[in-house]
Amino acid sequence: MFFRNLTLFRFSPAVAEDLARLDEVLPEHRLRDVGPMELSTRGFVSPTSLAAHDLTHHVGAVTSIAAGSQTKLLPPGVVNDEIAKRVEKIAEAEGRKVSGRERKRIKDDVLNELLPRAFVRASRIRAYADARDGWLVVDTASRRAAEDVLSQLREALGSFPAVPLAPEESPRVLMTHWVATGKLPTGFELGDEIELRDPATASGAVARCRRQDLDTDEVREHLRTGKQVFRIGLVFDDRISFVLGEDLVLRKVRFTDVVLDEVPDEPESAAAEADANLALMMLEHGRLFERLATIFNLPRPE
Repeated sequence: MFFRNLTLFRFSPAVAEDLARLDEVLPEHRLRDVGPMELSTRGFVSPTSLAAHDLTHHVGAVTSIAAGSQTKLLPPGVVNDEIAKRVEKIAEAEGRKVSGRERKRIKDDVLNELLPRAFVRASRIRAYADARDGWLVVDTASRRAAEDVLSQLREALGSFPAVPLAPEESPRVLMTHWVATGKLPTGFELGDEIELRDPATASGAVARCRRQDLDTDEVREHLRTGKQVFRIGLVFDDRISFVLGEDLVLRKVRFTDVVLDEVPDEPESAAAEADANLALMMLEHGRLFERLATIFNLPRPE
């Protein structure tokens, strides 16, 4: 229902105007079923329901979308085993070694035979674009997956120059300072999860704590030995909890009961429920993003 991980991009007011064309262009990039001889396909699907037809969902200045894919599941081990059987059969029958070129042909034959019978895995990544404040929010913690959604948007619109967050204040330095001093920005409290690393080397010591009070001498002792905070659990305004990484990706995002109590128990329809959920989510996200933009100095592109 609500996004669980948030990878963020920013775009300018001029770019925001182009979002009005999504209703027009997305149908040309709708996800189609993967063909018998294809490994995968990608395209847009409904952001509200797997059975719905619309490819966008609008609430105010926010447009919700979903990027889908279908991928054939063809484990390399299965392919390699079949290739090995055929190579061995040729060697025994003809008493010769199979050349590299012939092995490649055998591999092509195996793929051509197995692909039509392979299982298909469908996936969907939701996202929304806030035209008013210039945020593109993708429901994934994977930078690669988020970039793929952005790439599909660019393909559909012809151009969509949204950019990753570029903080002018170092997240790692600020988060380490918060834990060391116990002084957090107004509205924020420490959660119960943290990851500390020694930044001196790529293989430096790592300490992870979960379901633990972070305002302790035990945690601060790690800082005194040179470790820095790479991820930290936070609670904002008693309404939303999350784990913030040095990459400014928000993971394990959850609304507290204070927010969930505002969700209607019996919505009039599925459409009304989708509207209410998106409106509530974007309102809470917007307040949080505004504070993060101030804390880390995240200017909107002009």
